[in-house]
Amino acid sequence: MTTPQRMPNRRSWLKGTAAMAAGGLMPPALLQTQTLADADPLASLNRFPRMVQEYYVSRVREMTDRTDTLRASIQSAKEAHQYVETVRRHIRLSFGPSPEKTPLNARITGVLERPEYRVEKLLFESRPGFLVTANLYVPKGVNHPMPGVIATCGHSSNGKAEPAYQSFCQGLARMGYVVLIYDPIGQGERLQYVGEDLHSKVGVGVAEHLMAGNQQFLVNEFIGSWRAWDGIRALDYLLTREEVDPRHIGVTGNSGGGTMTTWLCGLDERWTMAAPSCFVTTFRRNLENELPADTEQCPPRAIALGVDHVDCLAAMAPRPIIILAKEKDYFDVRGATRAYEALRQIYRLMGAEDQVSLFVGPTGHGFSQENREAMYGWFNRAVGKELPSPEKALRLETEADLLVTQSGQVSSLGSRTVHAFTAQKAAELEQSRQPLSSQALQERATRLLQLPVHGHEPYVRILRARGGRGYPLPHATTYVIETEPSAQAIAYRLASQRHDSRPTTEAGRAILYVSHHSADQELRSDSWVRGLVPKDSERGRFYACDVRGVGESRPDTCGENSFLKPYGSDYFYAIHGLMLDRPYLGQKVWDLLQVLRWMASTGHESVHLVAQGWGTLPATFAALLNDSVDALTLKGGLASYQSVAISEAYSWPLSSFLPGVLESFDLPDCYRVLEKRLSLEWV
Repeated sequence: MTTPQRMPNRRSWLKGTAAMAAGGLMPPALLQTQTLADADPLASLNRFPRMVQEYYVSRVREMTDRTDTLRASIQSAKEAHQYVETVRRHIRLSFGPSPEKTPLNARITGVLERPEYRVEKLLFESRPGFLVTANLYVPKGVNHPMPGVIATCGHSSNGKAEPAYQSFCQGLARMGYVVLIYDPIGQGERLQYVGEDLHSKVGVGVAEHLMAGNQQFLVNEFIGSWRAWDGIRALDYLLTREEVDPRHIGVTGNSGGGTMTTWLCGLDERWTMAAPSCFVTTFRRNLENELPADTEQCPPRAIALGVDHVDCLAAMAPRPIIILAKEKDYFDVRGATRAYEALRQIYRLMGAEDQVSLFVGPTGHGFSQENREAMYGWFNRAVGKELPSPEKALRLETEADLLVTQSGQVSSLGSRTVHAFTAQKAAELEQSRQPLSSQALQERATRLLQLPVHGHEPYVRILRARGGRGYPLPHATTYVIETEPSAQAIAYRLASQRHDSRPTTEAGRAILYVSHHSADQELRSDSWVRGLVPKDSERGRFYACDVRGVGESRPDTCGENSFLKPYGSDYFYAIHGLMLDRPYLGQKVWDLLQVLRWMASTGHESVHLVAQGWGTLPATFAALLNDSVDALTLKGGLASYQSVAISEAYSWPLSSFLPGVLESFDLPDCYRVLEKRLSLEWV
């Protein structure tokens, strides 16, 4: 057992651990733990693999049922307009305030001349030094202002050059629309993690969105707002063009572009028509169907605020909207139908039921021709064009011909990256933060973790004993501690004598180990953990614990063996926790606080809390908030959230992050308050 040692002062401690903590990287010894688990002949215990999924489904159903009931109760035009105003406010609360509009510094770098239109290669700054590459399709032979459309791209490595996206831009241009399509962050010419070969170092699209977006939460930013802001600034540019009629401005896109179309409807009131494709459903359907979504597709607090996909569209009411869906899409068409029905009710009360429509194509995910033609027809109807909507034969351009930059990447022009902005804000917040008293720190942590105001006495089950696990002591009693409805933590009580009932009330001081990934596996395979167990444990004073989402409740969802993947189940529940305004880390802290409460009720009035890896975060906050923890030992933990926010490469998961934390405090502030009880072991 390691004897706790006093923590050095903050400055020397951070300096001394800089090599280990750069980027908040997981220590090698913990990576070794995962390798041992893979090689272990005994499968790790996981008796509750769907617990987290069903917990989230229960919470989301509860919240969305309330919102659905509210929508259904609207019975008048006045109530409909009030509802629209309310959802606009809630959308803004979710997405955060808009930044200042700064000069676009737009310039054309080249032009492609085609018989019916020209393609201008456009470069502008949506934020100072943050370059956006775009193509502007301008019809030829028209001497009056034309309708304008902002085209938003879905996930594609080549962004605006993707054939399906080129196709609808060409189709609209041939019908007399001025169309501006721009590359999304992390795609096309706007890679954020560019190597010397001008390819992404982490992976185009989803991987870049997650890498840049997850760390933004630490500084209270949301990459979905950044993505939408690019679209808003694209609209600002479009409206400077004399060829464009500001009375007719549309927005459309597919998949991730359908996401942006939906968000833009809720964030800007200048649109006069919209056609999101292959995105609109409900958050509930996505969760129930175990469908992960990018960070930008999951607005913080949205579900808690009662905001769903349909609400962002309702913010545009009563202007024309068509929802484009697909029968065989992974975005559940049942959710799209539900959204349409709710939207039609709002429009009906406003006397504009004919201004909303639903089209369901027969095929799978994609902006295929039938969906494009449905969009053309809807926009033509909205602007009063009497043109047929069938798509003419297209001539697709090469990606090279559509490039705005010579190199193919804005990085060669010195464009700033999302990460650079995040690091800058983190540095500014560090300078502006004021030291907090112990009480103030506890209050801030409680608020950010979104811990329940009142705790109940945990209900505890005792599972049938399983032998032959190879723990340091021969007997283990498993306690299932229901920390809140539908959620459990698991605690093993190790002893040299068999004990099948509750702990004795004469238990005294105990050691509680909080696992990294699995208490069962780490008790068998990790020599450091095994060394924590006292040899004379007849009275059962050693416990090992899995909080929700690891070990015994490690989710078996979102695809086979997805847990540690960037788009896997651990991320899935972390991002849904943010939409529910219940950070996953806060849920884990609550589990641990309830375990400590139960232990106190059995006679363990003081506890030495020990944790490693991912377990160090809930352990730190539990020790901060519970005085029964008289010693805290952390191995392989995170030096600071600052180290993650300022690092281009980091490996700590979203499930370990506390949104907005760097506006108030950082982990070293917690370590300072815990200094007399704390022992840190960096490996």
